[in-house]
Amino acid sequence: MKIQGRMFIWLSVFILVMAIVYGVWSKEPAGTTALFLGFGLAIMIGFYLGFTARRVDAGAQDNKEADVADDAGEVGFFSPHSWQPLALGFGGALAFLSVAIGWWLLYFSVPVIMIGLYGWVFEYYRGENRTQ
Repeated sequence: MKIQGRMFIWLSVFILVMAIVYGVWSKEPAGTTALFLGFGLAIMIGFYLGFTARRVDAGAQDNKEADVADDAGEVGFFSPHSWQPLALGFGGALAFLSVAIGWWLLYFSVPVIMIGLYGWVFEYYRGENRTQ
């Protein structure tokens, strides 16, 4: 985590310099404000990662002699056959399309999103995957 903290600190220094240069050069308030907000976000993340790195054990990414396999572990459980993300993606696409076409389309997209979300949450409570 120390490496990531340092990367974000250096990124925040770069963004701060670019925000000052952009603000002086362009005299445009919206972009300058956005760059200063990006600086604030990067500095918060950098300090958080640096603060957390002091409180936890050093990871494999902090050891210069570490191999890639030293940081290996279980990534998580992913459903290999789930159809629910397709339903959620279709419902989300309809919801965002309703902004362009008309808000009436939202009435059709919300039930699709709710069905997909319900199916995704309760996917392992019924059917053939109940024992997993």
